[in-house]
Amino acid sequence: MESTSQKATILPFLIVTFIYFLVGFLTTVNEQLQAPLQFTFLENSGRLKNTFTTLISFFFFLGYLINGTLGSKWVNAFGYKKTILRGLLFMIFGLCTYLLSSLVGYKYPNVSLQYGDATIPSGFFIFLLGSYLMGTSAAIIQVVVNPYVASYHLPGTQPVQRLNITTAVNSVGTTSAPFFVTAIIFSGISIEQIQVRQLIIPFIFIIGCIGIVFLMTKRVHLPDIAHTRAAVGEKLERSIWSFRHFALGVLAIFFYVGTEVAIGANINLHAFELMRSGHPITFFGRTDMVFGGLDLGIHALLSTLYWGGFLVGRSISSFFSNISARTQLTTTTVLATILALVSMITQNLWFLVAIGLLHSSMWSCIYSLAIKGLNKYTSKASGVFISAVFGGAVFTLVQGGLADILGSWRWTWTLTVVCELLMLYYARIGSRVKEKDIVN
Repeated sequence: MESTSQKATILPFLIVTFIYFLVGFLTTVNEQLQAPLQFTFLENSGRLKNTFTTLISFFFFLGYLINGTLGSKWVNAFGYKKTILRGLLFMIFGLCTYLLSSLVGYKYPNVSLQYGDATIPSGFFIFLLGSYLMGTSAAIIQVVVNPYVASYHLPGTQPVQRLNITTAVNSVGTTSAPFFVTAIIFSGISIEQIQVRQLIIPFIFIIGCIGIVFLMTKRVHLPDIAHTRAAVGEKLERSIWSFRHFALGVLAIFFYVGTEVAIGANINLHAFELMRSGHPITFFGRTDMVFGGLDLGIHALLSTLYWGGFLVGRSISSFFSNISARTQLTTTTVLATILALVSMITQNLWFLVAIGLLHSSMWSCIYSLAIKGLNKYTSKASGVFISAVFGGAVFTLVQGGLADILGSWRWTWTLTVVCELLMLYYARIGSRVKEKDIVN
């Protein structure tokens, strides 16, 4: 009987965690398609090539900004399970749009839009729509995952620990995605030889897999969690923005996701720039990643190890039951600032890769500090909080524009330094909870 009870307690947590793995995997697949699509769709995009390329991430995170609060409304109206099922449906629609983009790009490569000296194929704009739908899916699912995991009663754990466990599994997805794109989707061929038709079969396969996950989730019991959302018809007395530590937490997550995504999405573009200018990136003395005839690419290795740092860091920090979220956030932001400065000065991208280890626990720390004491306001707060993930769109696009203006990616990482210092302010001052902001 004890074993059955334990399984009944752990199963919903495992299901939600697995779905969060899918979100991490497909989010990074979207980012890692930036460089290949630059060589396929955007080869004739002129001097704004980097700006157009980063629109892929911009539209993905636009889905967070516009539809994050939609997810929280659905949680209050329909509960956690029905909301997560709707999120999975959006994921399927987004993948089908990716597939349509590939088919149009393959069958009608000459149907395009002229903008200045740039020629943009129509398939690229369809892909941007797919990115928006995928971002919407990720936003809706995260609105469920964050409060569910933080509030779910798992004996012997703290909210920040449970979040770190779930985000560690999410990081398995983000870590494996770069090599999935390089080795599976594009069969390990050189990036200059990539063709858009190679996306068709992998997207059909992924759509089938998500469809199976949807049907399985629909059949499984996911219990609701008390005191994390307003009751049906209940009117909340206060504005969610009246909670100072929450409002500043939203800003902190905006800057956190901004720099987190910018590094993961743009580091490979910086690597291409260095390699083209005669500054090869080496890994234990190697300048290539050719194994068994497959060119896996140093650029994929940079992204993989960056996201791999999240996996390692989150796995380690899940055991930090006696170290407060405030202390963890203070330490990691200071060290990340130092690494970003050293990377710019030395032009060594491996220091940027190392920041992944430090970024790993920041989401959990900021989220747990921001929702502290909110109780019935938690689900509404989660929707607003998720909208702040739009920072990933803003900073990725701004950095791409700066790279075009400056003619180099080198000093654009100043944005990372600014973001880290603002998060340090939140850790030390902004996260302090006033007594009037604790909801009974």
